[in-house]
Amino acid sequence: MSSKIVSLSKNEDFKSILGGRKISNKYLTIFFKKLSSKNNKKLNISFITKKKIGNAVSRNKIKRRLRNIMNYVFKNYNLNLNYCYLIIAKRSVLSEPYENIKKALFSDFGKIK
Repeated sequence: MSSKIVSLSKNEDFKSILGGRKISNKYLTIFFKKLSSKNNKKLNISFITKKKIGNAVSRNKIKRRLRNIMNYVFKNYNLNLNYCYLIIAKRSVLSEPYENIKKALFSDFGKIK
């Protein structure tokens, strides 16, 4: 994974982003907000999967898929690095093909400008 993608770590950051704007589809919910305490040269993003989705193996599979998609998006598309992103997965991510999730994520990040 590229070193330019950084995960959020502070509880205050998570609470602040949850109060920001959001975009939802049938696979994911994306929260995003500008934070003053972040580095604008790196992509600050975190992935959340709830325990209701499944066991640890399936939750980690979802996170790996989403991280892989975001790595591709970061390298090939122009993302707004002023925002911090929080991606919350829904149960339908587990059973859907990789390409469908990728298309939905691309369209959602196209809406964020």
